[in-house]
This record gives sequence, C-alpha cells and structure tokens, in this order.
Amino acid sequence: MGENGSSRSGAQAPARNAGFSYGYVIVIAGLLISIVMWGSRQSFGVFFGPMVDEFGWQRGPTSAAFSVTWIGTGVIAVFVGRLSDVIGPRLIMTVAGCFLGLGYFLISTVDSLGQLFLYYGVVNIGMSAALIPIMSTIARWFVKQRALMSGIVLAGTGLALMIVVPLSNLLIARYGWRTSYAIVGASAFIVIVISSQFLRKEPASCGKRAGDNDSGNPSRAAAPISGLTLSEAVRTAQLYVLAAVYFFTYFLFYIIIAHAVLYATGNNIPLGQAVTIISVLGMAGIAGRVLMGLFADRFGYKQAMLSGAMLVAAAFALLLGSPDLRMMYAYACLFGFGHGGLATMESPMTAHIFGMRSHGTILGMVFAGDTLGGAIGPIMAGLIFDKMQNYTLVFEICAVIAVINLLVIFFLRPIAQMPTKSA
Repeated sequence: MGENGSSRSGAQAPARNAGFSYGYVIVIAGLLISIVMWGSRQSFGVFFGPMVDEFGWQRGPTSAAFSVTWIGTGVIAVFVGRLSDVIGPRLIMTVAGCFLGLGYFLISTVDSLGQLFLYYGVVNIGMSAALIPIMSTIARWFVKQRALMSGIVLAGTGLALMIVVPLSNLLIARYGWRTSYAIVGASAFIVIVISSQFLRKEPASCGKRAGDNDSGNPSRAAAPISGLTLSEAVRTAQLYVLAAVYFFTYFLFYIIIAHAVLYATGNNIPLGQAVTIISVLGMAGIAGRVLMGLFADRFGYKQAMLSGAMLVAAAFALLLGSPDLRMMYAYACLFGFGHGGLATMESPMTAHIFGMRSHGTILGMVFAGDTLGGAIGPIMAGLIFDKMQNYTLVFEICAVIAVINLLVIFFLRPIAQMPTKSA
C-alpha cells in the first residue's frame, strides 16, 4: 500500500483480523504517557509561586531554570528521533520515564537556583522523548486517521492541564511543594515505564500493515517507504518554515503556561479560580486536538493549521482587554482550541511534507523549534515583568507573534518529488 493509504489488494483480509488494530493500544499507551509527561512539566506554573516565595528569587531567573534547560531538550530530541527510526519507542520511553522520575525527585530537594537549573536539566533529558517516539509511531501505524489519532494522543496535554495541574495545586496546599514534586516524580516513573511496554515501532512488528484497521498479509508491511532523509530535508526551505511555525507556537504556549496564573492573581483573581483558567485551557485543548484532527483528515493539514493560528491570534487580541475572570475564560477557550489544532498537526504535517522515510529524525528537528520557542518565551516574559511590573507589553508582543505565525503557515507545502526505498 502506498503512503497515502489508498491502494488495497483484491483479496480481503480475514474477518477475524479486520476489526481491531494494535495501533489503538499504542494510542491508549501514548495518551497515558502524554498526560503524565506534559502534566508534570505544565505544573511548573503552580510550583513557581511557592518556590519564589520560599527562596526570594526573581521571576526572570526562576523562569530561566524552567526554560533554558528546555533548549537542550530540543538538541537531544534530534538524536532521540534518529533512535526512534532505528529501534522504536519502547526502550526510549522506558529510559525517559526513569530520567523524569529522578529529576523531579531531585527538584524536591533543591536549595539553590544552580541546583534548580541542574535538576531541571535531568528532567528535560527525559522530556526530549515526550513527542517524537510516540508521534512518529502513531504516524507509522495510521494513515487515513493519522491526524485524528495524533490528536487523541496529544489530547493528553489538555487532560494534563485539567487533571495534573489542579492536582499538583492541591498537593502543594496539603503537603508543600517539596513533597508534591516527589509525588509527581514517583507517579511519572510508574506510569511511563509501565505504559512504554505496550509500544511497538510499526505494524510489521505485529504482522500488520500501516493504514488504520488494515491487518493481516504481513508481506504488505514491506511496501516501499517514501520520503526524504534528514540530509535531504535540511536542504529544503520547508524544514525551516515548519520549525519556525512551531517555534512561534510554543513561544506563545509556554508564556501562558508559566505566567497565566501569576497574571490572573496579579489582577485580583483568587488563586483557586486562577488555576481553573488553566483547566479551561486544557478542556479547550482537548476539543481542539480531537476536532481539528478530524477536520484535518478530511480537509487538509494546512487548513487546520491556519484555522488554529487564527484562533490563537484572536485570543491574544481578547487578552489585551480587561483582565477579569470571564475574559480569561474566553481567552482560554480560544487559545486552547487553536493551540490544540496547531499542536496536533506537527507530526502529520511533517509526514505530509517529508514522508515517512526518516520521520522521527526530521520531526526531532522540528521539535527543536518547539523547545527553543518554549525556552525563550517564559524567560522573556519574566524579564519584562521584572522590569515593567506588569504583563501588558508581554501580551502585545504575543499578539504580534501570533499574527506572524499565521502568515508563515501560508508558505508550507509538500515536497514535489519523494524518493522511495524498500522497507
């Protein structure tokens, strides 16, 4: 079967094989891993305040510990993507779970800003595997429903905002931030390591072929794989355009994750209500990932990305208004849905533009754009706040960047000629 999943043999697969794809098991395992990995990272916003209060640190340097080490994650992710193409996701994700558990336990013992940088570095070694191995595996298992299944797995990031972030806030209120970070680390270790054992690299490992519920006929799994190698991809403008899109996307996202609660409480919204803004953002993100995935499989990945970018730009225009609770909820709905659509398209769009030959490796390069943007954004916001003592300029910059991102997406297009090789 070709990469677009359209051709089929004349004979039908046996009925006993046609009703189930092991790919759905991988989707469930990936969803659980996504909830825990991204939930633990996105909880930084609720740990941020108690840590600053205890040590008297400024917001800029403290944000930097969360952000600067994230840049290294992007560099490591390129190599993780290459490993994923070669050995598959199971071992990689098991090791990642060990690093995450260790890192968060170490953070629970931190006594200085230097230690915080070091221990977040350990966490982010594990986080380098948060996207590429699982999403590249989903892309190998699904063709017709690639965006939808990607969206379901990435809905874990939205569920994380709804579940893990408020739970972390409750744990901090009851046990303090140190014990809470240790609990987060132990939970991450257990869930990730166990879930990783259910991951399989590609349908051929289960005697199946890529393409949703297609099964049986193992010989079809050896169909030619189309696409570019990394060395070919880096010579195209499209790689840098796609990386720029996700640089801007996560620049904006991590400013909100790190600073939205502080922005809300600074505008006289009680902490308990401020945390619910992140939960609303998470719910909207779930809807955006799943519904925009359905939309993209039917109408195209680029159309879904443009729609998501428009909603994000509209959200920041709204945020520049009066910062009351209702406005913040409205902002969270628009931003969460729009960002969810953009996030879901990262892996499918990489496959669409560059093919599946070196999908994990190339996705790692694109993910490096995510991490660079996600690192710079919170640091910039923290430094501006420390100087201006408000977030007005931060969100004005965000509104401009959201519009720029929308314009950059227009330049995305697939590679005209795809080389092929036998699997």
